[in-house]
Amino acid sequence: MILSVILVLLSVFIVIQTVFTNSIISAGESTADMAMADVRVNPNIPDIAATQQFTEASAASETQPKETDGTKAEKATKKTTKAPEKSTAAATTEQTVVYATAIPPEHPADYQAQWNAGYLIAIDNPDDTYACGKVTLSDYDRDLLERLCMGEFGSGGFIGAALIAQAVKNAICFDGYTSVQSVIDDCHYTGRTDIGSNEECKQAVRYIFDENHDAVQHRIMYMYNPLLVQSAFHESQNYILTYQDVRFFDRWGY
Repeated sequence: MILSVILVLLSVFIVIQTVFTNSIISAGESTADMAMADVRVNPNIPDIAATQQFTEASAASETQPKETDGTKAEKATKKTTKAPEKSTAAATTEQTVVYATAIPPEHPADYQAQWNAGYLIAIDNPDDTYACGKVTLSDYDRDLLERLCMGEFGSGGFIGAALIAQAVKNAICFDGYTSVQSVIDDCHYTGRTDIGSNEECKQAVRYIFDENHDAVQHRIMYMYNPLLVQSAFHESQNYILTYQDVRFFDRWGY
């Protein structure tokens, strides 16, 4: 009798697990699978992160977009395509979002060339025309950005923090922001900035700002985690890559 009851309870548990799993999968592709398919991590990451040494000269002036290699940072004063990069709304199992996919390039991407150029992740849809002017951080903005990287994607380590840092740098370069705080406020970043930072986040900020490198060879403006929230808006944008379930996008048009 006891054995029968145990078998019945076990059967009920298996059915519940199956229903729940199916409901999650039916929301779209597995973001973990997409991350494995889309992300090609630079094999030199350990060496790259280890060489990021802080110097006083790197924190000498206020945050300003500057011209490099003949490319001028845009000075847009009106933001017409902004939407929350993150949301605290709880996800449900009745998602109807259709996940966007990267636009296939005319020719296969050269991962090695992207790695050699210093990009942390080789993507299948690189933008050969992408260039962002170097931004010099003030002490205040550096500290704030390091804490923002921790709050937004500290779980992503050096690469996750670098992706967030690049998104902030792109907002400054292409939308004319002049401080990290203005990016946080106007672009609706919700990551906590009161929990400190770690060495990986500091290294990422140095790499993206002081060394003027980028995590990927493409502008990134938006990000969200579909395991936490639905966002048809994000999926309507130009999908770039997924890293550890966080999906990154550019907006359409420069």
